[in-house]
Amino acid sequence: MTQKNFSIEFFPPKTPEGVEKLRATRARLAELNPKYFSVTFGAGGSTQKGTLETVLDIKREGHEAAPHLSCIGGTRESIRAILQEYKSHGIRRVVALRGDLPSGYGASGEFRYANELVEFIRAETGDWFHIEVAAYPEMHPQAKSPQDDLQNFVRKVKAGANAAITQYFYNADAYFRFADEARKAGVDVPIVAGIMPITNYSQLMRFSDMCGAEIPRWIRLKLASYGDDAESIKAFGLDVVTGLCERLLAGGVPGMHFYTLNQAAATTALWKRLNLPAG
Repeated sequence: MTQKNFSIEFFPPKTPEGVEKLRATRARLAELNPKYFSVTFGAGGSTQKGTLETVLDIKREGHEAAPHLSCIGGTRESIRAILQEYKSHGIRRVVALRGDLPSGYGASGEFRYANELVEFIRAETGDWFHIEVAAYPEMHPQAKSPQDDLQNFVRKVKAGANAAITQYFYNADAYFRFADEARKAGVDVPIVAGIMPITNYSQLMRFSDMCGAEIPRWIRLKLASYGDDAESIKAFGLDVVTGLCERLLAGGVPGMHFYTLNQAAATTALWKRLNLPAG
């Protein structure tokens, strides 16, 4: 049986206090022994410096790190320089994304789509990087149709991606259907499920509105009914996401990628509930 991969995502802190707080969070999550830690960037590829600093911090601590790389607003020259920088530090894994346009942003740079970025990374660096790309079981919010979205995904894989990480979702059927359709379209790379712990109702609603992830009505109503009762929200969220993960694992998901929002408690609790392999 192929070993499943479990990974953890952070965003780069913006303040010295944030850097220290993330170090403490990472120390707790490192005890779970994830396959790697990934680090995001801001809209339009902003915070790329913060991404690099966080990635190098992770590497210094002896863990595998995967920077997210956006092609929006990037030139061939700037992306080439970033790739060389990561390569020079011995980073072997990247998450290649189109990225979101920051508000009021006009031109999108020399790359329009993630498949063009993947192609460029392969042309520039050969097999040096293990490339992860994004997948959208419930459709990318800007895609014309589910069929179009699937074809976009297929193009990214054919351009040279090694694996995919999905947007988070709370409907296991959406994941299984998407994975099935991708296989029928010739995709043979692992499609890892993105998992978002539920700890804060209004924050979850805001994120989900932005990224097009659906929160099933029964979950929304139950969360809303708790009002400001943070403990009940967390307990219910842990039950819901544990159930989702159990179903994914039983259905043969090749791995899970946890969106931590730079917090340790919810991901640690989930990991333990699920009896996932730890260090």
